[in-house]
Amino acid sequence: MTDPEEHAADLPECTGGGLLPPELRAWMLVLAATGAVEQRLRSVVKDTLDVSHDEFLVLCLLAEQPEGGLRMTRVAELLGRPKTRLTYQIACLQHAGLVTRRSVCGDKRGVEVALTDKARRLLEEASRPLAGTVVEALARFVGPAQREALCALVPDLAEEPQE
Repeated sequence: MTDPEEHAADLPECTGGGLLPPELRAWMLVLAATGAVEQRLRSVVKDTLDVSHDEFLVLCLLAEQPEGGLRMTRVAELLGRPKTRLTYQIACLQHAGLVTRRSVCGDKRGVEVALTDKARRLLEEASRPLAGTVVEALARFVGPAQREALCALVPDLAEEPQE
């Protein structure tokens, strides 16, 4: 496995002494690390599933739902996406045969989206390699500074779990 400190140096160092309080410096370290992981995942998602990263996030969100789907407004809310952008992404996923759309019973304006069987099969096949990509990227980009930043933001992470 790759030495995390080797590539963590690629990320910006927030050593203090600047204008930002420690919590914001820590958050910037976390964002830089997650951004690096996301960039790596983007290309693998495109090669593996032939969807955009944002479309992949929609698929993952829907995959975590028990039978059925989610209202589009809820998907937009959970992913922090504008509804108009989500409408386009859902249309692309529907065109690819990966999601279905239907009206919500009793609500003319409500639209629910759900995964198709095709999407479920694709996600089952691709999940392990994609998870491996995330783990590999985290190992590459999360070094001591990022771990320390996470522990500073969420002090409970530094504590050992009680059994």
